[in-house]
Amino acid sequence: MAHHTASSKTEPEANIWSVGSRNIDLSRAGMIMGIVNVTPDSFSDGGYFQDSGAATDRALALEEEGAAIIDFGGESTRPGAAEVTVNDELMRVLPPIEEFASRRRPKTLISIDTSKPEVASAALEAGADIINDVTGFSNPEMRSVAAGSNCGMVLMHMLGTPRNMQKDPQYGNVTREVMSYWRQQLALCAQDGIATQRVVLDPGIGFGKSLSHNLDLLKALPEMQHSGRPLLMGVSRKSFIATLVGKEGIANREWPTVALSAYLRQQGAAILRVHDPQPNLQAMRMSEAILHG
Repeated sequence: MAHHTASSKTEPEANIWSVGSRNIDLSRAGMIMGIVNVTPDSFSDGGYFQDSGAATDRALALEEEGAAIIDFGGESTRPGAAEVTVNDELMRVLPPIEEFASRRRPKTLISIDTSKPEVASAALEAGADIINDVTGFSNPEMRSVAAGSNCGMVLMHMLGTPRNMQKDPQYGNVTREVMSYWRQQLALCAQDGIATQRVVLDPGIGFGKSLSHNLDLLKALPEMQHSGRPLLMGVSRKSFIATLVGKEGIANREWPTVALSAYLRQQGAAILRVHDPQPNLQAMRMSEAILHG
């Protein structure tokens, strides 16, 4: 049995991600997911890309810089963020998704960052390939949207909601609890007829986690590999970086993010969700050259 656990992270299927008709092998080359927040209040670029044309231009620029996936979000998930109606979210994300879908390179994937089934469903029709759900597909309707398509899925762990997640989060053992949550959600997806191969897992750094919880999870990447699915990490520009480097201001979080990208890839993370693709992609490829060269 011990032998099986040790080998589980190298079993080929553990590195394959099924998105639509594609089976993406993440064992040797990871992917960068670029972020387009079509929101007035996201923590790092809120308001910049609110207008649909600006959001499409941003997506094209991220693609140019090496992002293989573009993640569109119409509702801020920063701590304390206000909820957005389904209609508002649809009005924000659908126009840029449709426009970008008609102009993207053939291999570039589109992700919709939403926890609303109606938004996910409309985005898939508009050309999205992936549902990125910060609530981990806990809504049965979201699983039913996913089951009715062959989209890729990002299943994230969050304690509470964006409204309250940073009010004194508590865990016995954060890594074990995140992994246990993943197992439970994957089982629910499987019951609803969703192939596990379609899912990548995200521990939700900063989502209902204290600084020490974030650090514990970053240290535990090799352990999290035993979940048997590729790992997606979103650490880009997050506030815990400012705390650790002792400097406020979003600009001071860029290089520490790049350092983390090299580390995370070396520790086995396969997909990195970032605001600034080029330096993070270079850091990722450097790590891969050393690991697999």
